[in-house]
Formats: sequence, C-alpha cells, structure tokens
Amino acid sequence: MTDPINAFVPGPRIRIEGAPDGPLRGLTFAAKDLFDVAGHPTGGGNPDWARAHPVPQRQAWAVQTLLDAGAALIGKTITDEVSLGILGENAFDGTPLNTRAPDHVPGGSSSGSAAAVAAGLCDTALGTDTGGSVRVPASFCGLYGIRPTHGRLNLDGMLPQAPSSDTTGWFARDAATFARVSEVLLGEPVPAALPSRLIVAVDAFGFADPDAAAALGPMLDRLKALIGNVSEEAMAPPGLSVWSRAQRTLQPVEAWQTFRLWLERYNPRMAFNVARGLIAGSMTADAEREWAELMRQEARARMAYLLPLGTILCLPTTPFPAPLKGLPLSVVGPLRARISCLCSHGGLTGVPQVSIPGAEVNGLPIGLSIVGGHGSDATLVAVACALAG
Repeated sequence: MTDPINAFVPGPRIRIEGAPDGPLRGLTFAAKDLFDVAGHPTGGGNPDWARAHPVPQRQAWAVQTLLDAGAALIGKTITDEVSLGILGENAFDGTPLNTRAPDHVPGGSSSGSAAAVAAGLCDTALGTDTGGSVRVPASFCGLYGIRPTHGRLNLDGMLPQAPSSDTTGWFARDAATFARVSEVLLGEPVPAALPSRLIVAVDAFGFADPDAAAALGPMLDRLKALIGNVSEEAMAPPGLSVWSRAQRTLQPVEAWQTFRLWLERYNPRMAFNVARGLIAGSMTADAEREWAELMRQEARARMAYLLPLGTILCLPTTPFPAPLKGLPLSVVGPLRARISCLCSHGGLTGVPQVSIPGAEVNGLPIGLSIVGGHGSDATLVAVACALAG
C-alpha cells in the first residue's frame, strides 16, 4: 500500500477488518503509533523504543472499540518522538505532508493521523492529546478534532507521556463522521439539545494573531447566533502565559518520570529538542513543581466557575495557522510557547474541547474551539454538528 504523504510508520502496512456489523461499518481508521496493535510493535516515534519493549499481544482499548464497531484499521501513523512535540516534525520518520498546507507543518504530536485524514486516506484516526496534540493538528490541517474529558476514556494500550494530562482523541473531515465516531468512543449518543450560554474568551482571541482572530469572526458570529445568550470573559485571569508556564512545568516532570527507566537503561537515540525537554523535566525544582500544582488547582476552579451545566466557552484553537516546515529551533521555540498559551488549559484542567474547521488565513486552515465542563463531550460534538449545518 502506498503512502504518498509519509503519514504511516515505515514498514509493512497493517490492515485489520472490523466487525461485520456495527455503527461504523464501512469506515476506515488509522492509529497513532502510541496505540498497541496486537502482533505489531508500538514504535512511539523513536527507533529505539520498540527494541526495548515487547510486541503487544492485545489491541489498545480505543483500537478494539473501533474494530468492534465495524471500522477497519488500515495502519499506524507517525508521531512526534514519544509524543513530545507540537509541530509534527520527527527527526527519524520525517514530517507527514499537510495536504491543506503543503509547505507547512501538520501539527503534532498526532501528525500522521491528522495528515492521513486530511488527505482522505482514511475516514478517522486516533491521536493523543496531552498538551494539544489533537487540537493543534486539527487546526493546522482543517479537521474536526476532540480532546475528551480527562479520565473519561480507557487508556489501556496507549503509550503514556504525562498521565495527569493524557487523553485519547480523534479526527474527522466532516461533522457526520465525527459524530458517528464520537458516539462509539464516548459511549453515548450526541444529544439534540444545545447549550444555553456561550462565553467568548476575550483574552484568547486577543492573544491570537489579528488576522487569525479576524478569520474566525464569521464562525464566531454563527456560533453566537446558534447559542443566543453570549457574554465575554477572560478565561485565565492570571494570564494565559501563567497557565502555560504551569503546564509546561508539570508535563515535562511527568514525562521524565514516565521515560526515566528507559532513558537510563538504554540511552536511546533522540532528537536534541526532545532530549532537552526531558532533561528540563528532570531538573525541575520542587518549589517550581509545587507552584505549578497550585496553579493547576486555581485553573480548575476557574473553569468550574466559567462552565456550569449548559455553558460552553470558545477560543481560537491556535494563535496562528501552521508555520512553515524546517524552521530553526530559535524560531520554533517562541512559536511553540505561543501555541501552548492557547492549549495549556486542557492538560491543566481536564475539560473537553472540540476544534472545528471552517476558517482560513491566506489559504491556511485555522480552527475555532469550543470547551465545556467535565463530561460535556457529546454536547460539544452536537454544537460542532449544528454549526456545520
């Protein structure tokens, strides 16, 4: 099977047929190479990970759930190295092609999954989202993407990074497919009723590039008309950068704890920027980690206040569309930091979020996101479908 966009992991392609009957019969899906597929190594985007770990004998929960619902698995997709990236460039496996913006990154770390769906190679694909790894590629590739409520889905068979923030997510090109897949993985129907109140996160819109905020204006206007009762609030009163600092403190510390034994035992090959992040996590002072934990509690309290039952919040998924591929680290670093400022609330607070396509900046896609209280995942899917008309 050909791979014209470098979305799938190198080597023979996998195909596993789904159950003959089920709500997803006729659909195909791919799985990020953090999900176990029985009889095939889980590579994690690093050439030395699979060599140090046994070949799984069971499917990851998310993979098995889609197979049981009738969808057919067509392959495993490239990920940023051990999911520690946000742009989608892998030093070992290369950068999957973003067909919506060919000279630009697809977004990571679920880069191959997003690229495969955007190119029409499969109907949906599994990704993971710890610090933005479904939301960012959904925005950059013009897709529907969801980060579910933290802790809602079974993560068995998914390679962890930072367990207090890790989630399984998925992509689709159209709202109907997105809803079908969401109903299966969430285990509940998409409701007919919509929220009764919308909050516009003015700090997030102000933080985005002016042309990005302007491009999202028509989508925002349709969302306001759909919900009706609209108000404006700052999502993060201490500052989006403060929330981001807290998440970028906690996540590397947990990642270091996750990968420490592997690093110490096998001394794996690793790209500089990935190794640098893990080293930073290993050197984080207790006082800094304790401050970040307190900020997490404040952020959770703020989101609980903003998002009672029946209320959703909207913001730009990313502050700008996909950057060019191959930028030097000195340029990429500040871009990553700005992306984190609009994504950190997910890992900090565990709220569900859906990125909705429909806007462009100079021909490049950018997504509008809706966020709800814990457990409101299916309602967010309903809003995305209603906005699609």
